[in-house]
Amino acid sequence: MIMGKKLSEMSLEELWQLFPIFLTEHKDCWGSWYAEEKAALEKTVPQAVRISHIGSTAVSTIWAKPIIDILVEVPKECDLAVVKNMLTENGYICMSQNADRLSFNKGYTENGFAEKVFHLHLRYVGDNDELYFRDYIIEYPEIAREYEKLKLTLWEKFEHDRDGYTAEKTEFVRKYTNEAKLKYGNS
Repeated sequence: MIMGKKLSEMSLEELWQLFPIFLTEHKDCWGSWYAEEKAALEKTVPQAVRISHIGSTAVSTIWAKPIIDILVEVPKECDLAVVKNMLTENGYICMSQNADRLSFNKGYTENGFAEKVFHLHLRYVGDNDELYFRDYIIEYPEIAREYEKLKLTLWEKFEHDRDGYTAEKTEFVRKYTNEAKLKYGNS
């Protein structure tokens, strides 16, 4: 805990100090952590059309932040506020939201990361570019290695600046997401 503050009382800079970016080799347990969380989410969010493991922990060949990213897609007629309440009642903290996208965290404590940490991305069906990128770098290991190298290069520079780290990866991710959409079809 930073100076006795609760997470909700901390500034963004304090949160970044408490929850730095760090990367590690792939861990086999990540797949089972995702499967366990998916099973819980299927009960918590019965209106989910698809629940997907996204992010680098879904790619077994590259280093990743040990945070399981999950994409939950719901029908367009679904009230996101209702789903938000379901998730927050089940241990998720809403970190950001707009009209059609909400982001949640689970496993962040006043003392740092818990053993299992999740980022959940709640979206309407079809808002799923992360699936294209994930599938593309799994299919093309040389692109996955380029992505890993980029992340490892950015790690030290942006250890306490999550927004900067993400921004520096955006061009790379966008490029290969667009290539994936051309290859797989934009469905």
